[in-house]
Amino acid sequence: MEQILAIIIPLISGAVGGNVVGALAKNLSLGTLGNSLSGIVGGVGGSQLMGMLAGGGTAAAATAATATSGMDIGSIISSVASGGVGGGVVMAIVGVIKGMMAK
Repeated sequence: MEQILAIIIPLISGAVGGNVVGALAKNLSLGTLGNSLSGIVGGVGGSQLMGMLAGGGTAAAATAATATSGMDIGSIISSVASGGVGGGVVMAIVGVIKGMMAK
């Protein structure tokens, strides 16, 4: 169950982060579906990046750290925050690229 939550939380928080940035920056918005998809990609990437940084920089260390710590409230909050920020950043980057290609 913990492995499934470790995947679902960044997906949802990334989609939310992408849609929040899309709502705040109308000129970067890709529409609800585009914001959600780019947010999901960024959420998973941001969560993985944070896991590697917190685990010492290697995938094996990150896996060992999550296996021993479990899904406590701190790791859930960290996963939500990194997923949301990653989703917002990727959505903004894709929005800027889309805007540049339209000109």
